[in-house]
Amino acid sequence: MRFLPKSDAERRRMLEALGLESLEQLFAQIPPELRLEEPLPLGPGLSEFEVLEFLQACGRRNVVGRPCFLGAGAYFHYRPAVIEALASRGEFLTAYTPYQAEISQGLLTAIFEFQTLICQLTGMDVANASMYDGSTAMAEAAFMARRITGREHVVVAASVHPEYREVLRTYARNQAIRIREAPYDPETGRVDTGRLAALLDADTAALVVQSPNFFGVIEPLPLAAEAAHSAGALLIHVFTEAVALALLKPCEQADIVAGELQSFALPPSYGGPYAGVIATRERFVRQLPGRLVGQTTDTRGQRAFCLTLATREQHIRREKATSNICTNQALVALMATIFMALYGKQGLRELAEQNLAKAHYVAGRLERRFSGPFFNEFVARCGGRPPEQINRDLAARGIIGGLPLGRFYPELADAMLLCATETSRREDMDRLIEVFGAGEQP
Repeated sequence: MRFLPKSDAERRRMLEALGLESLEQLFAQIPPELRLEEPLPLGPGLSEFEVLEFLQACGRRNVVGRPCFLGAGAYFHYRPAVIEALASRGEFLTAYTPYQAEISQGLLTAIFEFQTLICQLTGMDVANASMYDGSTAMAEAAFMARRITGREHVVVAASVHPEYREVLRTYARNQAIRIREAPYDPETGRVDTGRLAALLDADTAALVVQSPNFFGVIEPLPLAAEAAHSAGALLIHVFTEAVALALLKPCEQADIVAGELQSFALPPSYGGPYAGVIATRERFVRQLPGRLVGQTTDTRGQRAFCLTLATREQHIRREKATSNICTNQALVALMATIFMALYGKQGLRELAEQNLAKAHYVAGRLERRFSGPFFNEFVARCGGRPPEQINRDLAARGIIGGLPLGRFYPELADAMLLCATETSRREDMDRLIEVFGAGEQP
């Protein structure tokens, strides 16, 4: 009975307990224009066999293997088969949060290796055992900067992923944190460093800059760090395309690095589950959210692992917790660990170089909107045609196009964000270029 709809008598009893007379009173705070007035457009009930048949038919509508030039925070990369083979082993696939951590040596070993690889990739001293995703990692990093500095103001570059910025605003809304946005240079696509000084003040906890940014442009992180540190604030470096870290030099001046590891672990997958990460300097380790696995020795003097730091409210008193993040995304983090270990330092660099070369091949034959240096993603002008029409033309040729930017940046309504990775074939890139230059239906 627990899964069946409530009866009319049960609804009346619930309304009486709330001191209400009708469902209309219960939903009075919902604006009328947002209420669904008619029944859901559902057909008659189906048997289990019919439901299965219906879902299989829906699944057959999905198109697998289409050339894709869509990035914007979720990227198509080749994932070696060994990742699924190892991550699907029962001891990993069924593992849960290690509350009795020391008897979970296999999981702790994997997390320790994950942290080590992230530190090598970002140039930071310590890394936590992963967050929900890149957007929440960025927001947690801002809260971390607030605790470190005791300040309440965060400046975030307008070139940071728009949805990451929205998550940050959601986090900050009830925490008395003021958010200001630093504009981007309309010529280069980089954060306008000349205007940072006017935005950074004595109450600024952090400056948040993404590199490569949402436009794919590589930001001048040392200049951003200098501006932040001059105001006594921290620099938070955000990334959404982890592959770029294999080629770009880590910013030695950054205080916190927060980002997304989807590129190393999962296909775009409708937005998740993903694995975010925060890495930082050792002096800030006690303000790091999540958990930290450390190396020690057991009673026999053998190498062992333990939870060195656990600052979640599941482990300590809520008032002393640094976060209420409830998972370490261990399985996805394990997939990213296998990916990094499999490719190795040289392999990751070669992967990044392929991404760089292919994106520059496409960009060299289109009209770029910004002049700043870029990695595997760039903004292209659409030559007077609506970006949506270009995407329809591409779809007719079996190609997934880019992201029309007018949705997030009205001033860029005539532009499209395109991405090329190692999975982009020469013939598909040429077809994309042809459609951009054709101005007509194929």
